Amino acid sequence: MARAVITLKEYQGFQRAYDFFNRELFAGTLPQVLVTLQRHANTRGYFSPERFSGRVDTAAVHELALNPDNFAGRTDEMILSTLVHEMCHVWQQTHGEPSRRGYHNRQWAGKMREVGLQPTSTGEPGGKETGQSVTHYIIPEGHYAKAYAQLSASGFQLHWQSVPAVPSAKKSSKMKFTCPDCGQNAWAKPDALLICGECYDEGEGDICFMLAEQES
Repeated sequence: MARAVITLKEYQGFQRAYDFFNRELFAGTLPQVLVTLQRHANTRGYFSPERFSGRVDTAAVHELALNPDNFAGRTDEMILSTLVHEMCHVWQQTHGEPSRRGYHNRQWAGKMREVGLQPTSTGEPGGKETGQSVTHYIIPEGHYAKAYAQLSASGFQLHWQSVPAVPSAKKSSKMKFTCPDCGQNAWAKPDALLICGECYDEGEGDICFMLAEQES
């Protein structure tokens, strides 16, 4: 894949998926939104109404965001189910009665079930369908599962996901110092200059400086 088309190819994929599910699951009644990739902790995606305003005209558009940090280990079917989850918020904002920001109410839950996604607070059967934090699972043989099968059969694929973050090593504020003669250890700031009290001979004036090594 040519690097020059990476952005265009991936975002066109999400636009294609949005248009497809809009047509198949929402009868084409949803407005166009700006799909973005956002790394918001503890969320697979979110919907934010009228998050963008026009720089050329006076239009305002909704944001539908997906978190690429949650793509790894999930199939395209699962990732796009998050897209449809957020599209149910778009539907409610456009045609229903949305509740307070971030809350999943009964109307939204009903639309989710209608399009083939079961809302659940736990991600498993039996979880609460409404609340501030609600995810979903795909209903087998439901409308979403059947629609995705059509999309997949057309050759649709997502191409990119975030590389898992590698925790950085914690930097120590202290260093380990060791006497080269007697082996005694001490800990101090990295720029400290330590003298070994065991090996220091005041009468002869011999000074044994302790050597620093990075503490693991």
